[in-house]
Amino acid sequence: MEINSTQLEENKEEVVFKIKDLNLFYSNKQALKNINMNIYKNKVTALIGPSGCGKSTFLRCLNRMNDLNDECKITGLIEYEGQDIKDMNTILLRTKVGMVFQQPNPFPMSIYDNIAYGPRCQGLKNRATLDEIVVTSLKEAALYDEVKDRLRKSSLSLSGGQQQRLCIARCLALGPDCILMDEPTSALDPIATSKVEELIAELKENYTIIIVTHNMQQATRVSDYTAFFMLGDLIEFNKTEEFFSHPKEKKSYDYITGRFS
Repeated sequence: MEINSTQLEENKEEVVFKIKDLNLFYSNKQALKNINMNIYKNKVTALIGPSGCGKSTFLRCLNRMNDLNDECKITGLIEYEGQDIKDMNTILLRTKVGMVFQQPNPFPMSIYDNIAYGPRCQGLKNRATLDEIVVTSLKEAALYDEVKDRLRKSSLSLSGGQQQRLCIARCLALGPDCILMDEPTSALDPIATSKVEELIAELKENYTIIIVTHNMQQATRVSDYTAFFMLGDLIEFNKTEEFFSHPKEKKSYDYITGRFS
């Protein structure tokens, strides 16, 4: 999409992901069509659009989660910090580019062990270092004060919102640079949603965040950039304020104004 390429070339912010001519096929069905866009450092980028438009599929491309599907074929280029992700070790890539899913998915173990699990898998055994990682990650996820007296209790005893923040803390424990969030608040109540949105605003000081959301109001609240997908096409990509106040494409305007969903 040429308009996106032109806009991106004019932006002087530091690029974390560069996506060029990205196409994705599931067997004979094309799910993403010639996607061109950049993801910028320490910014929140929201991916919006109707169900089935390619948002989550695109998100999973960024840490090669789609590699797990044998029927998936990808062409084009995705560069992470200047390196083609096809040439990167997938474990390293997924450490640097963490992911938080739609449904909170804490492991059936203690709060402490949920956070320590990833570092332990990477070979870290020093108890003092693990303790520090657990505390730091929980604090970054704005959860520590709520759970500091029950770190050895089951994570399944937490509320849905607390479980999602625990999953964010578990992601942070591996020291990522970028966090992918696939509708992280869709299963949460308004109060828990608000806490996660506040957390996203704090986390972007140190992390680059890409979030899939069906909620346009959420996109306006939390994101710096918005990408609008429809039927596998990237219709428009722009700074969020500009996208919602002055959409350049008619399909964008129609979606924003509720003419179709």
